[in-house]
Amino acid sequence: MSTPEYLKRKSFIAFLILAFSILMICCSSLYANAAQSQGSKASKKAVVTPAPVAIDNKILFYVQTKILSISPENRAEIITKRINKLIKDPLLDIKSIAISEGENNTDIVAGDLIIMTVTEDDAKTAGKERIVLANEYAGSIKAAIDTQRKEYSVHSIIFGTIFALFATMVFILLLIIIKKIFFKTYVKLQSWKDVRIHGLKFQKLEILSSTQITDAVVKAAKLLRALLIILLLYFYIPLVLSFFPWTKRYSVTIFGYIMSPLHAVGQSFIAFLPNLFFIAVIMAVTFYALKVIKFIFEAIERENINLPGFYPDWSQPTYKIVRFLVMAFTIVMIFPYLPGSDSPAFKGVSIFLGVLFSLGSTAAVANLVAGLILTYMRAFKLGDRVKISDTTGDIIEKTLLVTRVRTIKNEDITIPNAVVLGSHIINYSASAKDTGLILHTKVTIGYDAPWKQVHELLIAAAQETEYVLKEPFPFVLQTSLDDFYVSYEINAYTDKPNKMAVVYSNLHQNIQDRFNKAGVEIMSPHYSALRDGNQTTIPEQTLSKDYASSGFKINGLADILNNTGKHKNS
Repeated sequence: MSTPEYLKRKSFIAFLILAFSILMICCSSLYANAAQSQGSKASKKAVVTPAPVAIDNKILFYVQTKILSISPENRAEIITKRINKLIKDPLLDIKSIAISEGENNTDIVAGDLIIMTVTEDDAKTAGKERIVLANEYAGSIKAAIDTQRKEYSVHSIIFGTIFALFATMVFILLLIIIKKIFFKTYVKLQSWKDVRIHGLKFQKLEILSSTQITDAVVKAAKLLRALLIILLLYFYIPLVLSFFPWTKRYSVTIFGYIMSPLHAVGQSFIAFLPNLFFIAVIMAVTFYALKVIKFIFEAIERENINLPGFYPDWSQPTYKIVRFLVMAFTIVMIFPYLPGSDSPAFKGVSIFLGVLFSLGSTAAVANLVAGLILTYMRAFKLGDRVKISDTTGDIIEKTLLVTRVRTIKNEDITIPNAVVLGSHIINYSASAKDTGLILHTKVTIGYDAPWKQVHELLIAAAQETEYVLKEPFPFVLQTSLDDFYVSYEINAYTDKPNKMAVVYSNLHQNIQDRFNKAGVEIMSPHYSALRDGNQTTIPEQTLSKDYASSGFKINGLADILNNTGKHKNS
């Protein structure tokens, strides 16, 4: 055989061996999976729920296995019926309950009656020997029968009746005591009216009278009395029922109506303690963090800390924003640890409130954003004299939602910040302290008055005006040359923008006084007069003593013709 053929055959044999090995591995894994799934199914089928054997709601033991086709539930039911039958038999001797050992099982018998059978499966499930388990079951059955006989005995019923009568007497006595105590309390409260119990007043407004407060306290006392009686009844009725074997189980049920919720609340509170500790730590850290943040911003406001580009009047609004963000972050961290936060009801209410807030707070959010913008624009600050649209006055309050302005008539006007941001703002106080605010007013004087004299009179009137600064010096501008007069504008500096109305009033008075003394008439654009023979408009106290108004001058017809001829010859 040649070498190439030998190599080919050897390679073919190796391929077959490899394929066979892979096939065996796949088969073994499939077999293992199938065995495992069958084992898991078998184990699932083998799981049996234990069934309790109980007498008067007292569990004696559990039946955990079945016998043939009888399930643990059916076995427990049969055993319970047999034990109840023995309890009702007055001739039964408890000592007659014994154990009968068999080859594969152990019976618990009472005479000829087999109460139950303990099998090897029962013993294996309990992890004990069969005889030991049977003795334990027999002891539990004997104890249950003995207890039931003692509870239903005449002696027990007589003592139960005595205890019930004693409890009833105590209950009635407590009711009488409560009635007397509360009756005296009602009388005492009524006597305290207008003596110790006074009306609730705010300044001169009486919010609640002494009679209303006394009646409310008396009603609260009556409500407390009713709650005490209900509480006594709640303990009295189950206590009396517990003295008799026929009603004993009802007392447990009545106690459970309140004790079970209280127990559940207590267990929930204990389970919530780790989360409560976590929330307390977060709250403590947040509290002291806000303290530190407030301290820093107060230092910035007092200019103990200077940050380039950050103005002191920004400190408080910025602190409020930072505080809001810190508190919002804290709530987000705490929320998952709150009880019921994962419940659908809690989530539904949260979504509803969020949608309600979003739909109803559009205007509020707009004003809030406008308030933030106005804060960092530094358009005005508290105490500034401003003009916002048609409103002129002093800023008395500035919040994130509204701005309040007090006019010179003591009218407080509240303007939403969205309106303020959308209006033009004139701040009279912004540069008043540094360069001074220029106040100006205009007068119109005829062309017959020398302009230099008018300038001097206006400047003198400005200098005499209170709150007008001596430096910079007042100045006059001639704003127009009209058909019949010249318009003059006096400009004066002041550092009291809040006194604008007073300054203007005094300035106008001084202008009138100065011009009247100088004999210069102030001709208004809408003022005209026929002057030949008319009295002057200058006040009488400024005229000379020998002043007399002249009469009308009327020329004759000859003079008029002569004047006309002279004009023609010329």
